[in-house]
Amino acid sequence: MRTALFVLLTAAVSYLIGCANFAIIVCRLLYHKDIRDYGSGNAGMTNVARTFGKCPAVLVTIGDFAKGAIAMLLAHLLAVTVGGYAGFSGFPFYGAYIVAICVMLGHCFPVFYGFRGGKGILVSAGVILILNPWILLALLVIFLAVFFASKIVSLGSITVAAMYPVLTLVFGLVQHSETVLWDTLVALVIGGLVIFFHRANIKRLINGTESSFKKKK
Repeated sequence: MRTALFVLLTAAVSYLIGCANFAIIVCRLLYHKDIRDYGSGNAGMTNVARTFGKCPAVLVTIGDFAKGAIAMLLAHLLAVTVGGYAGFSGFPFYGAYIVAICVMLGHCFPVFYGFRGGKGILVSAGVILILNPWILLALLVIFLAVFFASKIVSLGSITVAAMYPVLTLVFGLVQHSETVLWDTLVALVIGGLVIFFHRANIKRLINGTESSFKKKK
């Protein structure tokens, strides 16, 4: 019973943290405007960069990335102080997975903003930082390689979302992890969410109409 209640507590807290969409917050504080009314209509860093510039985009990047990591770290803290567990080492192994998925859902479907949020790439990066920083480093290298080659943020995001479960499986097998199948399944869910929210970008990539950061001649 205690475990079930604690799982519900961490899930609720993680979701609420995820609901703090920094693209919306930053643009409302600095410009008194809703970023979802401009550009692509997405509450994410790329749309902020195109609409309002680099400085607010940096703030959004830091905020959305940090909240993913903070949700994971706060869950560890709650496990010790409230749950009476020895961190996630004593808590059921799926505790971290629940936190990861719930903070993603909060970001994508924020209750405070009419369930219209972002696409989850930055918050998922913050989550992966805590789950496995080596995988995050590998994904960062892949993202930068794709972005610098194409100048298209969405292509890099979609690529790393697809590679996340693959790298999770490979790392798990190499490390002989006992939870490799669960790790890979959760990576599939997180990567799948990111790809799902990029479905319009995928259509534009196929049609050759996706926006890029290439300098116009």
